[in-house]
Amino acid sequence: MINSEKFVERLQKVIHFYGESASGFAEKIGVQRSSISHILSGRNKPSLDFVMKVLHAYPEVELYWLMNGKGRFPTETKIDKPVEKSSNSPIQDSVLATEHASEVEKIIIFYKDGSFKSYENKK
Repeated sequence: MINSEKFVERLQKVIHFYGESASGFAEKIGVQRSSISHILSGRNKPSLDFVMKVLHAYPEVELYWLMNGKGRFPTETKIDKPVEKSSNSPIQDSVLATEHASEVEKIIIFYKDGSFKSYENKK
């Protein structure tokens, strides 16, 4: 069972981390402002649809972390920062080589702790 108070704390952390207001956050994930207000106040519990909208709008946020606090929260530096070029990165070289060959279907990032994050190209 999800601890609603802890969920609210994690949701507030997401909102604060991305510098959003509650209304801006609601707009970005595509829900009414009252929905955010009711969840943050503890009046309502988040629906699965709500959680999925958060994860879709903020793909760096991990499901297990958001739901039960296990896993990782995005680091202090946001994902959208440009990556510095490295002249001898085999990954970068292979990405550049296939950049125009075809559309990317899925990217999977593996972390040292054994967890992973999958990003799919949805048309």
